Amino acid sequence: MPNLVLEYSNSVDERVNVQGLLEDLHQVVMTCGLFDIPSIKSRALRCHHWLVGDEGDSVDFIHISFEMMDGRTAEQKRELSRQLMDVLVAQASHVRSLTVNIRDMDRAWFQKVTN
Repeated sequence: MPNLVLEYSNSVDERVNVQGLLEDLHQVVMTCGLFDIPSIKSRALRCHHWLVGDEGDSVDFIHISFEMMDGRTAEQKRELSRQLMDVLVAQASHVRSLTVNIRDMDRAWFQKVTN
């Protein structure tokens, strides 16, 4: 049940192939060996309004939020984070702020319905 959410400032659209970046990030998750491939979900969300420190909206960014069920080791999460960042740097090094955050989802509270 991993979810990759790629958030980016709308100024990034002009200089980065967001769909291509999303596909490459999705491929990293599919090939890392940690997840059931049909359960992997990736999406991109363009931000039209954002603020960064005292520079307002003049700082462009890409942020990856990655959520997965708990149970992976710290090393597995560190390696996945590194691989995702490698793709970001390769395709968007000119974007001022690149960040990746991995979070565990608690199985005890997670709910899912599929049809």
